[in-house]
Amino acid sequence: MKPRVGVSACLLGQAVRYDGASLPQAWIQDQLPRYAQIRPFCPETGAGLAVPRPAVQLVRGDDARIHARGVEDPRLDVTDALHQWAATQAGELQVLDGIIFKSRSPSCGLGTTPLFNEKAALLKTNFDGIFAAWVKTSFPGLVLCDDVQLVERHGQERFLAQLQKK
Repeated sequence: MKPRVGVSACLLGQAVRYDGASLPQAWIQDQLPRYAQIRPFCPETGAGLAVPRPAVQLVRGDDARIHARGVEDPRLDVTDALHQWAATQAGELQVLDGIIFKSRSPSCGLGTTPLFNEKAALLKTNFDGIFAAWVKTSFPGLVLCDDVQLVERHGQERFLAQLQKK
């Protein structure tokens, strides 16, 4: 049986990004299905956010909590919606062997998402998105990577080898 891999839907060509676009990645779309069963997901649309929608970014609030807030309107806060959706995904994640996240995303970034403070000053460039952080904590046995790690053949081979060890 092929390993089961969750994939950020925008990487599969689904127009779910905040701007109504997708960012399809050729290897993920064309080659990965030969080796794995693909299960698309999108935390933002799963949480009920529209397409298109206002862009959000990660902000360390004055309360020290990480929030997903509107870039242009910081009163827009979708943090709770993302957390609530994530909590509904435990059953789906238990049957997966790995996940491919979209880099730099406020929900899916895997150590690549910028983090800002309340005054919009950049604090870090290597933070995890809200859903990715929850997955890492809740499901430490999953093989995780992002689209950038799969651009070159070496990263693709490494990901597939890790899946085969599961």
